Amino acid sequence: LNPQAFLAKLNKDFPALETIVVGYDFHFGKDKSGDAKMLKALWDKNIVIVDEVCCEGISVHSRTIRAFLHEGNTAMANRLLGREYLISGDVIAGQGLGQKSLVPTLNLEVKGYTLPRDGVYATRTLIEQRWYDSVSFLGHRVTTDGSFAVETHILDIEISQTPQKVSLVFVDFLRPNQKFEGLEALKRQIEADIQSAKEVLR
Repeated sequence: LNPQAFLAKLNKDFPALETIVVGYDFHFGKDKSGDAKMLKALWDKNIVIVDEVCCEGISVHSRTIRAFLHEGNTAMANRLLGREYLISGDVIAGQGLGQKSLVPTLNLEVKGYTLPRDGVYATRTLIEQRWYDSVSFLGHRVTTDGSFAVETHILDIEISQTPQKVSLVFVDFLRPNQKFEGLEALKRQIEADIQSAKEVLR
């Protein structure tokens, strides 16, 4: 539909419609030929055009935030969001290697979220309405079984009872996912990650 036909259909389908709120860069109609100014000129109802919002010279858009998350730049994504990016998930059973050979972790089943770049992050973990400093990994466990995981290690505190659900906020990216020669090498790197996370979260 061209812009005029689009608005005619909108008016027919929603006769009680009084106000439309759009962004400054809104487009509509075939080939995006209509824009916010045209909408205001063609329609006699209340049109609210939201001005551009910028942060550090970057226009704030969901696609821009997703792009920063995909490259692991959670610090910039957080600045554009105005908050720390959060995901939630049910706690599930993991490999069991963490408790035995590495460090204990809570493994999350996460659905419906845009996940940041695979790697290790300084995070904070919400367990039963209390926040804990943590270091978290997401990605394929290339050193062990190759499966995809989202797991978090709570810093300096042992969680006595496994919670059913937790939330994570991503504070900063520490390093990309990588393969190690064995569990000892992986454990040494995890210990270094813990120290790096503490520095960031301090």
